[in-house]
Amino acid sequence: MTDLRTDDQERVVSALYQKAEEIASKVVRNPRTPGTGLTQRLDSVFTSRKWSIPIMLALLATVFWITITGANTPSDLLTHLFYHLEGWLLIILAWFKAPVWLQGALILGMYRGLAWVVAVMLPPMAIFFPLFTLLEDFGYLPRVAFNLDHLFQRAGTHGKQALTMSMGFGCNAAGVIACRIIDSPRERLVAILTNNFVPCNGRFPILIVMGTIVASLTLGTETAGFLPTLVVLLGIGVAVIATFLVSKALTSTILQGEPSFFALELPPYRRPLLGQVLYRSFLDRTLFVLARAVVVAAPAGLLTWILANVSVGDLTLISYLTAWLEPLGRAIGLDGVILLAFILGLPANEIVIPIMLMIYLQAGTMLSLDGFGSFTSILVKNGWNVVTALNFIIFTIFHWPCATTLLTIKKETGRWYWVFLATIIPTLLGVAICFVVARIAGFFI
Repeated sequence: MTDLRTDDQERVVSALYQKAEEIASKVVRNPRTPGTGLTQRLDSVFTSRKWSIPIMLALLATVFWITITGANTPSDLLTHLFYHLEGWLLIILAWFKAPVWLQGALILGMYRGLAWVVAVMLPPMAIFFPLFTLLEDFGYLPRVAFNLDHLFQRAGTHGKQALTMSMGFGCNAAGVIACRIIDSPRERLVAILTNNFVPCNGRFPILIVMGTIVASLTLGTETAGFLPTLVVLLGIGVAVIATFLVSKALTSTILQGEPSFFALELPPYRRPLLGQVLYRSFLDRTLFVLARAVVVAAPAGLLTWILANVSVGDLTLISYLTAWLEPLGRAIGLDGVILLAFILGLPANEIVIPIMLMIYLQAGTMLSLDGFGSFTSILVKNGWNVVTALNFIIFTIFHWPCATTLLTIKKETGRWYWVFLATIIPTLLGVAICFVVARIAGFFI
C-alpha cells in the first residue's frame, strides 16, 4: 500500500468507502438523509472553502480577547497578594535571625521568581485553556487540521502534520511525540523539526503579556481594545506561515521525497461536558504547566540572584554576561538582558519574563511589581520601545525549543544531528526577522 502512487491510493480509499456504503445500505433501516444532520450542517460552514479560515481566525481572536481582557484584574490582585505575603516572610526570617544573604536568596531570588510566574501566568492560563478545551471537546480542532491539510500537502509534507501542529499549541514536546502518527520517516522528521514554530502553552502567556505591553507603549493603556488580541493573533499567524515555509524548504532540500496520502475521518460534533472540560483544562493543562514553571522558576530565580550579587572586580557576574551579549542583542532590536533571560530560561519558556525582570532590577535588592503599569515603566526605563516589544514577541516564537522538547526530539529521532537542526533553524530565523524589523524601524524611529 505504501508503494502506491497518490492517485492510486485515493482510488483505493474511495473504493473502500463506496463498498462500506453499499454494505451499510443493505443493513441500515431508514437512514438519515445525507447532509441533514447537525454535523453535516455545521461542516458545511466550518469546513467550507469560503468560510473555514475566517471562522478559524475569528474563534482564535475571540479566545485571545477574552483571555487578555479577563486576565488583567486577577493578575494585579495576585501581585498585591504576593507583595504583602513577601513582607510577612521577611519578618519571619528576621525573627529567626536569618543572615541577610539568606533572606536575599530565598525572598528576593526564589520567592519573587515564583510569585511573578504565578501572578502573571496563572490567570491567562486559567482562562485560555478551558476555552481551548471547549473547542477541542466540541470537535472543532480536528476541523482545523482538515482545513489546513491542503496547505501541508502543497508544502510537500504529510497532511497529519496539521494534527501534530495543533498538538504543539498545547505542548511542543507532546507535539513531537504525536509525530509518531506519520508513517513516512521523512515526513515525520519534517513535522518534528517544525513543531517548535507554533507557540506552546508555556509561550502563550508571554505573548499575551507582551501584547498588553505593546498596547501600553503605543496607546498608553493596558486594555487598549483589540490591539493586544491583534498582536497575539498576528504572532500566531506568522508562526503558522513559517511552519509552511520551513516545511517546504526542508522537503525541497535535505528531506526531499514524494508526499504520501492519508484519509482523515472527522468525529461528530458533540455538546462539551462543562465539568469535564474545567477538570481537564485545570488539572491536565493549567496546573501541569504552572507546576513545571514553578519547579524551574525557583532555582532559576536563585541562580539569577547569585549572578546579580556575586561580583568580580567592580561588576557583578550578570553584568559581564549581559555586556557580552549586548552587541548581538542591540543588533536585532533587543538587548543583552533579554538574550540572557532566554538562555537561562532554557528549562521552560514560562520563566523568561521573571528572569528578565530580575536582571533589570538587579541592585542587590530587587523591587516588587505593582501590576502591569509598574512592569511597563520598568521596561521603558531600561530602553524598551514598541520595536523592542515586537521583536521580543518574534523571538518568543522563533528561538530554540525548551529543554524538555530537545530531549524528546533526541529520543524520537535517536540522533543529536536532528536536535541541532531543531535548535538552529528557528533561532536563525528569529535572529534574521528581528534584525530586519530593527533595521526597518531604524528609518522611522
